[in-house]
Amino acid sequence: MTSELRVALVTGAGSGIGRASALRFAADGCRVAVADVDEDGGHQTVRLIEDVGGEAAFFPTDVTDERQVQALVAGTLDAFGRLDCAHNNAGIAGPLGSTTDLDVADFRRLLEVNVVGVFLCMKHEIPVMLRGGGGAIVNTSSGAGLGGVPFLPGYSATKHAVVGLTKSAAMEYGGQGVRVNAVCPGPIATPMLDGITAGHDGLRGLFVSRTPMAREGTPEEVAELVVWLCSPAASYMDGACIPVDGGSTA
Repeated sequence: MTSELRVALVTGAGSGIGRASALRFAADGCRVAVADVDEDGGHQTVRLIEDVGGEAAFFPTDVTDERQVQALVAGTLDAFGRLDCAHNNAGIAGPLGSTTDLDVADFRRLLEVNVVGVFLCMKHEIPVMLRGGGGAIVNTSSGAGLGGVPFLPGYSATKHAVVGLTKSAAMEYGGQGVRVNAVCPGPIATPMLDGITAGHDGLRGLFVSRTPMAREGTPEEVAELVVWLCSPAASYMDGACIPVDGGSTA
């Protein structure tokens, strides 16, 4: 493969939406930097990309640690020579519970992963993209970032924060050639949704019942939007936070 191929970086790429995004970037001809705290999952994503003729490298990364994020971006440049696209997708849901029941340690952990993690990734991705002449970033927010969700107050708060980070960065760097957008998934069939609904009979059905399309989405459906937002076809998209939720926010 030549150095002219675009390079995409995906965090939380060891499973779910992140894995689907990494695979879709590879199908679009990108070389892919795969990042996750789950080393087994990350290596598996790389193998899946290589099995279909793509090129990828895994970088074990805790996005709450600035030094590891710096190493991820530097490693991407060392491996591939450039950075054109980034999907800042790593995130956690936290425990179910009301606002008054949410433990402050759990809330702080949500802030660290979902908000500080996205901030650190953009902080170190954007300068590289500016030096390279431009790029596109997509952050993973949530339908919970567009409206409140009972019993997931910390998750909802952090995903609202991702929307704010996305819009601010878009305003700052859009004129310099770096576009920043967000996707806001609804109920998607991922390990995260499995974790949220485990042990809570009927909760998964409740999520689906509030979705006009009456089904869960797939990671691949979110990945299609992510990759499109990073493509030249979306060249006038900046600061958008787009639901992928079967109509839930309608």
